[in-house]
Amino acid sequence: MSLRRILPRVIEQLLPSAVVTVEAYGQNDADLALFPEEAALMTRAVAKRRREFALVRSCARRAMEKLGVPPQPVLSGEHGAPCWPAGLVGSMTHCDDYCAAALVRTADLASLGIDAEVHQPLPEEVLPTVSLPAEADRLRRLSDRHPDMHWDRLLFSAKEAVYKAWFPLTQEWLDFKEADIEFSEDGHFRAALLVPGPRVGGHRLDHFEGRWTTALGLIATAVAVPHT
Repeated sequence: MSLRRILPRVIEQLLPSAVVTVEAYGQNDADLALFPEEAALMTRAVAKRRREFALVRSCARRAMEKLGVPPQPVLSGEHGAPCWPAGLVGSMTHCDDYCAAALVRTADLASLGIDAEVHQPLPEEVLPTVSLPAEADRLRRLSDRHPDMHWDRLLFSAKEAVYKAWFPLTQEWLDFKEADIEFSEDGHFRAALLVPGPRVGGHRLDHFEGRWTTALGLIATAVAVPHT
């Protein structure tokens, strides 16, 4: 029996039921074959990067199959964002021996973003580059109450998930300090957008809602953007 079948889902629990997620640990049961177009993107990549690239695309293709979409290449567009088949929106993430892909029909969600990180402290010099003063203050208070949780790494992960949900809606860069994230201890977070947000269904968004969890030595975050 493979690890992928017996280990719990990490990101799946954070997303609406319409989203199809496929998660993998290590390389168990993974089809690491690439389409020629994908392989061409990896000609100069080191072996570790090639494995991660192939493994997360294996997850994405299994998710496509679950949605009844023929497996096809997942190429990278502007700023490295994945290009999905027409009618789908999705997100991918990988870290060490874990990777995941989440896909949903565009009729069900406007956008989504997922991220997973190893549950360990963020390098000390990184936090000031990704956090606002108010966020850093809130993290200190959370750390006082829950010192076993690496809130700085959670902030980084949440900002990654926010960006991944933002980009398909705007095709524009979002800086780490252009979203102010506040965590609830019950596994939710709110990301206030400090720049004009995207229009969804004729309405301009001023924030994203997300969820977070920790499991198996990982921190995972997810943002689902509904149609308004």
